[in-house]
Parts: sequence; structure tokens; C-alpha cells
Amino acid sequence: MTNTEHITSPEPSTPLLSESQLRTLEGAMPPDGDIAKVADVFSLLGDPGRVRILAALLGGRMRVRDLAVIVHQSESSVSHALRLLRAHQVVSVTRAGREAHYQLADAHVRSLLELALCHAGHSSYVANCNDHGSHSEHPASH
Repeated sequence: MTNTEHITSPEPSTPLLSESQLRTLEGAMPPDGDIAKVADVFSLLGDPGRVRILAALLGGRMRVRDLAVIVHQSESSVSHALRLLRAHQVVSVTRAGREAHYQLADAHVRSLLELALCHAGHSSYVANCNDHGSHSEHPASH
């Protein structure tokens, strides 16, 4: 559909959904707090640098210096991005002595990222886009 095409709706007197359907759907909406958290995560994903970091982490846990090399950003920039992503529980960190290793926080984050990459058309980067990103493997994890 082009920008000049318009969707025409039925006449105003013809409801699309019944009152009961409207109430059911309204009652099934997530709480406002959950909506706000999701919006925060999506706003974090609005930065290409942070998405590059997350895409790199599809390959497994990494140190800041390794991520900086892979995503062509300074260690300071990567560290700052990871702090934001950690604060929103998108990545987690494990420490071994003075070393910190970052990874995607959980399978939900992995699935969300894989789905977004598949949606964007990067099917060669994420294996099995036809499975909606579930349990696919990053090329580097083979």
C-alpha cells in the first residue's frame, strides 16, 4: 500500500467488534507498568550501536574489550551501552576475578533480537528465521 492509498472503514453504524469482544480485549491488555518496561527496552534497541553489541552477544559471553573490537566502538562506549542494557535486564554479567563477561540476559532477549533481525531481513545472520528465531544458533557458536 502506498502513502496515497487510504483504508476505508465500514460505515460508522457497523461495529467491527461487539461490545463484549471490546471488553474482553481491553481486559486482556498488559498492565501499564509492563507496557512502560517494554517501551523502555524497545527505546534501548533504537540505538544501532547497542543492537550491534547485542548481535555480537548472540555468539556467547564476551569481555568489553572483545566486544569493542567486534563492533568497532571504544571500550568506554561499549561499557556505557552495557551499563544501560544491564539496568534494563537485557544483558547480564558474570565476574571471574577482575574480568567481567557479558551475555544476553535470557532466552527471551535472544528470541526478541533474533526475531528483530529476521524481520529486518538478516536471515543469513540468524539461522532458521522461518522458526521465528526460536532456538536458532549464531554463526559464531558452531
